[in-house]
Formats: sequence, C-alpha cells, structure tokens
Amino acid sequence: SEKSTLHLVTQTGRRFTGSRPLNQIVALDEEELLPVEDDGSSVKQPNNVHQTTHFFVYCAKCRGGPRQGKLRVKCAECGSGAFTVDRDPASWQDVLQARSISGCCQQDGCEAGVVSWAKFYFRCGNHSRSGEDDKDEAVSLYLIRLNTRNVPCLACTDVLSEVLVFPCTDGHTTCLRCFEQYCTSRLRERRFIFEERIGYTLPCPIGCAESFIAEPHHFRILPDHLFSQYQRFGAEEYVLKTGGVLCPQPNCGAGIIPDDDCRRIKCYACQFVFCRNCLQGYHIEDCESPDAHATISASYSVDTTKAAHSRWDEATKHTIKTKTKPCPKCRTPTERTGGCMHMVCTRCDFEWCWVCQNDWTRDCMGTHWFEQPQGTYTPY
Repeated sequence: SEKSTLHLVTQTGRRFTGSRPLNQIVALDEEELLPVEDDGSSVKQPNNVHQTTHFFVYCAKCRGGPRQGKLRVKCAECGSGAFTVDRDPASWQDVLQARSISGCCQQDGCEAGVVSWAKFYFRCGNHSRSGEDDKDEAVSLYLIRLNTRNVPCLACTDVLSEVLVFPCTDGHTTCLRCFEQYCTSRLRERRFIFEERIGYTLPCPIGCAESFIAEPHHFRILPDHLFSQYQRFGAEEYVLKTGGVLCPQPNCGAGIIPDDDCRRIKCYACQFVFCRNCLQGYHIEDCESPDAHATISASYSVDTTKAAHSRWDEATKHTIKTKTKPCPKCRTPTERTGGCMHMVCTRCDFEWCWVCQNDWTRDCMGTHWFEQPQGTYTPY
C-alpha cells in the first residue's frame, strides 16, 4: 500500500478546498492552474478541458515510448514515504528542482529533524510495485503532455491527444508522431547539436532561441537501433569536442583522447596505428598536403546523372583501407596479400610491422607474427 501522505498547510483566512491526487493535476504550468474565487471556490473549468492531465515518463522496464506516470514524494534525507509536505507543488520547478518544498518526515530515526525537504519522483503507471525501491523510479518526460488546449501540431496540423511542447518562449507544439520523424531525420543527417551544457540534443524546429531539449530520455521515442545510434553519435561528438580523435579504420571508429603532444596513436579497440594529424596510417615523414588532393578535385568534374554507372564497387573503398597501408618511412602504399605481418617496402627496403606500423621487432614476432584465422584451429 502507498505510504506517501500529502497535506496542504493553508494560510490564515483562506479556506482549504482540498488538493487533487498528484497524478491528476490539471496542469503544472502557472498559467494553467485554475484560479480561485474570493470565497474559496474554484472557477469552472473551460469546456475544452475535458481530461485530467497525466504525467509521462520513460520506464526502463516497459521500454519503448512514453508511458503514463505517477508522481510520488518521499523524504530527501531518509527516503521514507511517511512524509508530509508544507505545500503542494505548483510547477515543474517545484518537482524537478531539489529543495523546493519543505515538509515533515514522520519516520522514526530520521536525522532530518523537525523540518526536512521533499523529494519528488515518478513511477510508471503501467505496472505495480512492491515497497519503496529506487530502482522502480521512472524518468519524467516533462515536455510531453495531454493536449488539453487542442493545439494543432506545427508539422501536420492535426490535433492529437498527446503532444510535446518545446521549451521555447512560444511553446511550439508537435504531436509525438511528427516529433519521432523530426528526430529520425535529424539523426540520419547527423544534424543533432552538441550543446555544452546539455549534450547531444535538438532545438525547436522553428529555430527558437534557448529551445534545446535538456532531458535526453525524450529521444527514447526513437526505435532502439536509432537510439543506440544517437548515443554513439553523441559520444563521438563529445570526443571530438574535447580534443580527441576517432579511429579512421572502417567498422571501428573508437573514440580516443590522446596526450596533446602525441602524434602516433594506436587504437585500443582494433590496434590500428595512425597519424593524429592526417588520420592516415602512421608515417615518419611529414603528412601529405591536403591541397594536392583539392587541386585534383577542383579540375575534375563529373555528370552526377551518370556517376552511378561509374562505380567500380562500393566495397573497393573498404578494400583499400583494410588491405593497403603506407610504408612508415617513405609512405609508399603497400598491400598485404597473405597472413604475415612482417612487411618489406619494395621502394626503400624498410622492414616494418603491419600491426604496429613501426620497425619490425622481436616483440612483433612473439605477439602478432601472423594473422590468426577466424574460427577454432583443429589439427585433425
């Protein structure tokens, strides 16, 4: 059974009209709270407000899209649900910001004393729970709400029951279907924005200032494979923003944050050794000037309508990157046709290791002299 008790301490001279359950407050915006007449009675609700507004959460157990949630409160000090608040929450700031509402904990042995602080949290309404377990808490999706104002979607203009309101001054509103399409298209175009205070996120599609979505769980509306891509892209952007590099080897892309003066980088994931400056295989000589390639490209034009017929094979790019590496000394492209890692440059006779991309040593012989084939070796 629920242990949480909520009471409202009223001011002198004002009649207490009672408070609705916390998961059925008509709204959590100051302008949406119903006014009270001088005699204490509530003003009649507008005709278009016909539903009680539920909170929406992301539940790790249910997964998938948003779920209806229930708001709960407990003592911030001991975590007990036997807690009485001094006043009801009136805004999202009251709920999401710590030390916004005080109260009294009725749990014996609580070290908070006579006055304590309330901690509000959410639980998913789709499944029951047993006890006050923090692992059952759900993440509040505070930008998603029931469309009690019948606001049309800014994209499709439909009036749907559940919408997302962007945190901009104008509160631009979109239905959840169009919000998912917005996230999907921006993700595939890699047009999410890495905001220093928030992370990898999106703003209001209208371009409003200060409209970034701060809670990343709103993007859980994406299918699992796209949300995983969102997390990977976000991690990569963080690495690049903090001065790191991404491994250029195909099918790797591991993030690496090397020392400032380190030019020779060895990927911890695939063991590829590359130059920090040009992201090519590591080399002793100076990096090739990118201007040389730019000059060639500038004087070479193609008919885009015919370009599709001039493809050797899309796998050619992959083959060049995986089977060809430059000699560390003279940068002559070298192709490895067998399984041996011991390379001898045909131009300068430099003996080098395919894995380390440095001098061939005894250690190379002992650790990776040859490439182990896939599967398990069976001598019979």
